[in-house]
Amino acid sequence: MTDTHSLEVRGVTLGYADRTVVEDLDLALAPGRITCIVGANACGKSTVLRSMARLLKPRGGQVVLDGHDLHALPTKQVARTLGLLPQSPVAPEGIVVADLVARGRHPHQGALARWTREDDKAVAEALELTGTAEIAERSVDELSGGQRQRVWIAMVLAQQTDLLLLDEPTTFLDVAHQVEVLDLLTDLNRARGTTIAMVLHDLNLAARYADRLVALRAGRLHAAGDPADVLTADVVRDVFGMESQVVPDPVSGRPIVLPIGRHHVRPAVVSGTAAGVSAASAAGS
Repeated sequence: MTDTHSLEVRGVTLGYADRTVVEDLDLALAPGRITCIVGANACGKSTVLRSMARLLKPRGGQVVLDGHDLHALPTKQVARTLGLLPQSPVAPEGIVVADLVARGRHPHQGALARWTREDDKAVAEALELTGTAEIAERSVDELSGGQRQRVWIAMVLAQQTDLLLLDEPTTFLDVAHQVEVLDLLTDLNRARGTTIAMVLHDLNLAARYADRLVALRAGRLHAAGDPADVLTADVVRDVFGMESQVVPDPVSGRPIVLPIGRHHVRPAVVSGTAAGVSAASAAGS
């Protein structure tokens, strides 16, 4: 795999029915890097990712893959270059894990749909990397939410694309498995140069794993760049409506967000008068 592919949205406007969700957005993924997209609920994060995966056609503007209009390219060519893990994928009833993961190989098969040793190798590697090899023969219907999420990630990895889009890949996972999945994606990026873009709700994990952080607000680009430049108390307030302190992560050195809230203001900050307490509470809400 290489880091030579480019994917960007140019002046894109997106929506559903009569509702506009994203308006006049310009965003380019950094080739060979990890980009995390953050923002409040309903700000357009998943909508942008769907447009980049050709699941949602722009009302205005253009999604461009390697200099070409994404919607004008052959479907199989796009599927060989770009993989997507949507937010709530649905597996066919009764399908076993190995068969679901094997579906990631469909874009690589020829007109006669012949299965090859390369396909076997890709599926086995994806199962091993995601820790799902031991459940390969189990029905997906029987799995826990966390197990299913790892199986879906395995399917996307088996597709072996140079560009990978993931919408909340850590959904349903406990904290240990969240870190494992993000470490796995980082390994993939570093070993193969895979360009990765993912939507994450956890700001601290996003800052720790992203090379580039993108913050959306009400369907528009609010800030983009190095996590240390993007994740500030002002940006957190503007994007999420939340007061916070942003300090260096003692593990990674990246910024880490400490929400303040109304009930955890430090005593030194609060006035001894009732008016002072009320004002401090209002500021933290």
